[in-house]
Amino acid sequence: MKSMVKGLAVATCIGMFLVLLMGATVTQTESGRGCGDDWPLCNGKFVPAYTIESMIEYSHRIISGIVGLLVLASTIAVFLRVKRVDAKVYASGALFFTVLQALLGAAQVKNPQSSAILALHFGFSLIAFTCTLMLVTAVRDAYRGDRPHREGSAARPVPALFRNAVWITAAYAYVVVYTGAYVSHTDSGGGCLGFPLCNGQLIPALEGATAVAYAHRTAAYALFFIVLVLALYARNRLSSHLTIFNGARWTLVLVTGQILSGALLIALMGSDWYVFATLLHTVLIALLFAVLIYLSVAVWQAGRRRV
Repeated sequence: MKSMVKGLAVATCIGMFLVLLMGATVTQTESGRGCGDDWPLCNGKFVPAYTIESMIEYSHRIISGIVGLLVLASTIAVFLRVKRVDAKVYASGALFFTVLQALLGAAQVKNPQSSAILALHFGFSLIAFTCTLMLVTAVRDAYRGDRPHREGSAARPVPALFRNAVWITAAYAYVVVYTGAYVSHTDSGGGCLGFPLCNGQLIPALEGATAVAYAHRTAAYALFFIVLVLALYARNRLSSHLTIFNGARWTLVLVTGQILSGALLIALMGSDWYVFATLLHTVLIALLFAVLIYLSVAVWQAGRRRV
């Protein structure tokens, strides 16, 4: 039974990751209307006529449906077989945001939404993926009998200021994710060409697509510097907290990769490799956000153990 629950959690996490990538593919290939205004069928058929757009959109729906069933099965298994409260919270969160993003997707098909609303769709999928990843770690720790993030007795206390900074950074990272999704849905990526400057200027004329792309780029740069400060502090003051130290280090690695993949997007814009660069960018931001949430939980638990 333990292996079944673990297997369900891992399969759900992998499936949710695929849903995230397929959703990004739908957006970048402009396949969202590939099934017309029918849902859950595609152009009124269970097996639609073959077009690239319809197959991309319908494949996304099918995989999302299968993963939705996996999320439901994982949630039931966790509530029946796992005693840890955090595992139940993660399972419930995954189920809630999976249903929410599915309803938002159906609403988009039936009644097209604004770009501002569509950008939330990726954000909800990202939260659902993060919940499934955290569920995997919680189930693992539950059956291993360990308290998560256990450190040695010599570990220094985690300052409240650092904990708050990590939580604020995680929330801010979601804002960066949202602005990036908004750039995609408004097709504003070409508004800010060149790297690291925008159209060769530190502050370009902020109007239209340029304003949207510049806002996201500036937010991403700010996230990099915030994470850099957190990582340096963790290295200098919290190296005895291995979970926190490693989490901060990986956050810095991933935010650096996210910035560089953004530059790659600009370089490959208009080429056949652009979609693949977009998927790389999606993978990095998904992992970055997940590690930030993991780090947020780690600093919270470290604070609970110390007076």
